[in-house]
Amino acid sequence: MTETAVTVGAHHLPGLLALDPGDRALVLFAHGSGSGRSSPRNREVAAVLRTHRLATLQFDMLDAEEALDRQRVFDIPLLARRLAEVIDWTRRHPATSALPLVLFGASTGAAAALVASALRPGRVQAIVARGGRPDLAGGALPAVTAPTLLIVGGTDLDVLDLNRQAVERMRAPVRLEVVPGASHLFSEPGKLERVATLAAHWFVDHLPDATPPVLRAAVPDAKSAGLVAQR
Repeated sequence: MTETAVTVGAHHLPGLLALDPGDRALVLFAHGSGSGRSSPRNREVAAVLRTHRLATLQFDMLDAEEALDRQRVFDIPLLARRLAEVIDWTRRHPATSALPLVLFGASTGAAAALVASALRPGRVQAIVARGGRPDLAGGALPAVTAPTLLIVGGTDLDVLDLNRQAVERMRAPVRLEVVPGASHLFSEPGKLERVATLAAHWFVDHLPDATPPVLRAAVPDAKSAGLVAQR
């Protein structure tokens, strides 16, 4: 795996691009509040995704000065615009321009991912949210067209309720998965790995080309995955 430091988007935000020949898609990470390209949880998820031949791009959604402003940290429209700028950047960058694009958002970053996908219709093949706040996407939820997987910890009851409400507002194909025994940060042993595996299968299954049979067969059934809702 080759990881390269890059600057992305119109605001020249620092990022880390992990890309190998033969990768089948590029995963853009939208980090939660107070986090960035070095998020240990998202780096753990990214490592699993790369075993499925998914390239990853993790970047800071705010510059160093902006990150000190708590209002900007929770400014979903601003974060979504930054993510949309990076989506545009990936279309221009010679190493990533031909790769299908998918989004992985955590916490408030999940809302930014949903809004950004609505800002760039047709550009995003699939979205996964980890412990996300899709409610913060507001009026953009019905405009999302990319198939969306919402993953919530079983003990994260308030966020679980917000995700259930979001499912009812979305028109895109959407599935809500509950990871039993997991909290908001999925810090319990094995829980974050479960998130990464679910995300990898969701992304692979929603790429334009056919899914390899070995991966399709490995997708867990609804009972074992803790399926709550699907449309």
